[in-house]
Amino acid sequence: MKGPKASHELVCTLCPRQCGALRTERAGRGFCGMPSLPVLARAGLHHWEEPCISGTQGSGAVFFSGCVLRCVFCQNGKISRERFGKPVSPRRLREIFSQLIAQGAHNINLVSPTPFAHILQEVLEAPLPVPVVWNTGGYERLETLRRLEGRVQVWLPDLKYAESGLAGRYSGAADYFPAASAAILEMYRQTGDYVLEDGLLKRGVLIRHLLLPGALENAKAVMDWVAASFRPGQVLFSLMAQYTPQPGAQGLLSRRVTGGEYRAALAYMENVGITNGYCQDAASAHAEYTPNFDLTGV
Repeated sequence: MKGPKASHELVCTLCPRQCGALRTERAGRGFCGMPSLPVLARAGLHHWEEPCISGTQGSGAVFFSGCVLRCVFCQNGKISRERFGKPVSPRRLREIFSQLIAQGAHNINLVSPTPFAHILQEVLEAPLPVPVVWNTGGYERLETLRRLEGRVQVWLPDLKYAESGLAGRYSGAADYFPAASAAILEMYRQTGDYVLEDGLLKRGVLIRHLLLPGALENAKAVMDWVAASFRPGQVLFSLMAQYTPQPGAQGLLSRRVTGGEYRAALAYMENVGITNGYCQDAASAHAEYTPNFDLTGV
């Protein structure tokens, strides 16, 4: 005779893959390989986000394990591919948020949270005294985002690709652009124009794009979409130069972005009228900007 169904068990359709895996509270299944309860690798004050996120005291970054993408250049491979981390209960997750706020965190920054959106919908039902940041690779399902409406104040999505071939080759998601672009439009619908107070982002959307070596045309296509979809003052945009070759990288991905590539991307960003946002300098392309995933704060 079967026992009672686990309280957080689900047949998973949270991300665009809709793999339909039966995820139990402790057994990791499906594309992300995660159980239904959250798995964390680190929780602490983080100072390496955009200035409007990190501020002076740091962002309360909670790093979740597992991922809905398979980026071959991922700097967080220990948690995204190797799935290192510790399972926690929804109650403990809420306690971690409170502890970070007590340490002075400007916000609660949920890093790669998509596999646990169903739990976060529950945990965030009671509002927090600081903004909640949804820090995502951008590959999101609209139905999942809509269930989070009112619980997330700041959306921090990547827009990695406009080219399907590149998305399939580098991240295993040829449908990335239609999914991510629709998701970003939904994020903006929920928050409206961004709101900055004392230099901190309190509400709105900040779109990130990581310039990849040899992928300048992809970056231009991404910026074309952003410029065509939003007027100045509606969203923020962050052009990132921190790409760092990972062990075993081949071809173009075995080198860093050149100065010429980055200068060309910056010039294009200005030419298409994207003026609200951020750009990194070459000093950002170092492995030490990746945090240690050692269960700190978990």
